[in-house]
Amino acid sequence: MPFHESNSLRYFSFESFEPQKLTQGIFTRHGGVSPEPWGTLNQGGSIGDPRENVIENRRRVFAVMGRKVESIFDVWQVHGNTVVCTDQPRELDGLHQKADAILTDRAEITLFMRFADCVPIFLYDPARKVIGIVHAGWQGTVKKVVHSAIDSMVECYQSNPADVLAGIGPSIGQEHYPVGEEVVQKIQEAFGADAGDLLELQGGQHHLDLWAANRLLLEQSGVRQIEVAGICTACNTRDWYSYRAEKGKTGRFGAILALQQNGHR
Repeated sequence: MPFHESNSLRYFSFESFEPQKLTQGIFTRHGGVSPEPWGTLNQGGSIGDPRENVIENRRRVFAVMGRKVESIFDVWQVHGNTVVCTDQPRELDGLHQKADAILTDRAEITLFMRFADCVPIFLYDPARKVIGIVHAGWQGTVKKVVHSAIDSMVECYQSNPADVLAGIGPSIGQEHYPVGEEVVQKIQEAFGADAGDLLELQGGQHHLDLWAANRLLLEQSGVRQIEVAGICTACNTRDWYSYRAEKGKTGRFGAILALQQNGHR
């Protein structure tokens, strides 16, 4: 089953990834201490929720996954296509680098990102023992951050894209994602003849399929094994934060990925 529950925290994990070699989870909004409108497992530190709540929520997530908070590597997500390959955690009081894709081959590092409609993309190369998380909203998608991430896996770790497993996690679905003409134009510029397959006209307005767009980018990068969660955050605000559906007044859910140390969590 893709969903797991522990200590009142419920999280999704990709079934195609090897559970004995990876620690992975995309957490729902349940089991934390944050009040509304961030209720309750908010991981966003710059949206008004008191810092002590966010720290406790993060502690709970890491505890459930059997990881030390001090192992965290996260970044300041800016809707770009910068990739960071890291060989050490971020100091808890240290500054965040600005990036939207993070990679490592170190089992002592826990990759962590935050989402609320944008697409979480997990990457795992079992041959080179490399992992990554990508943050892709429409801006990251048209900037092809997935391409950048796969290129960096090849450059930094000598990965073969054909070996890479990818997972497209819970995020806003096409039905709930209308976009304006500026976004339509950028999608057309980025995807060319394929843009028509990613945009659907509903009620006189185009709706963007971020899942299909990022699947296409992965396939173009040479990735062959792709699992799509197919869970729309805007459809399921009881479980997930959705910036669109909740009109910006919401939290951020956490995504965690790590290589297991000594073959176990």
